[in-house]
Amino acid sequence: MTERDSFIEEVAEEVRRDRMFTLMRRYGWIAVLAVLLIVGGAGWNEWRRAQATDRARATGDAILSALERDSAGARAEALAGIAPGEPGAAALVDMLHAEALAESGDASAAAAQLDGIGGAGGELAPVYGRMAAFKALLQRGDTLSAEERRQGFAAIASAGGPLRLLAEEQIALGEIAAGETEAALDRLEAIRGDAAATPGLRRRAAQLMVALGAEPGTRAGG
Repeated sequence: MTERDSFIEEVAEEVRRDRMFTLMRRYGWIAVLAVLLIVGGAGWNEWRRAQATDRARATGDAILSALERDSAGARAEALAGIAPGEPGAAALVDMLHAEALAESGDASAAAAQLDGIGGAGGELAPVYGRMAAFKALLQRGDTLSAEERRQGFAAIASAGGPLRLLAEEQIALGEIAAGETEAALDRLEAIRGDAAATPGLRRRAAQLMVALGAEPGTRAGG
């Protein structure tokens, strides 16, 4: 490389360096701001996670404390004072509250509490609404007609999910009460043979079939 070429290269390098410094002075604040935003965003997310963990822990402690009360009325009163911000946790507290109300003898208040969960919608997962509707039907008991109970449990069964077979079991009990023995036996056999049925549910279905004079596994579909 000649002295002339070397001089040109040095000048070009100096020009590039000057341009870089000029750009840094003009736009360097963008890079600094980007770094601050990244660091700040990470810190904010970490703080939010820590806050959510603290709230969940506080809610759990409050629930356990309420459930340790001696009487159902005291448990209901303590649970009524818990107000979680997360929809799922709020639904759980409401269900426990309804259960305590039912244990204290106030089935109508328990059913009303459960109705509130079923109509919550929004961010609440559908399974909470179906579970609340299922429990509300159980709480209302004889205050509903046989057809109303059947329709209510049929709607839950048709929605699928983990409550499907429990709803089918309740429909079968209604059929037994109405004297529809054959329909009940067919339904119980279908429950007993369903792959999703728990051992306890299969056992209950078999026991009901025996009580009705039928042998489990001998009917069509068994």
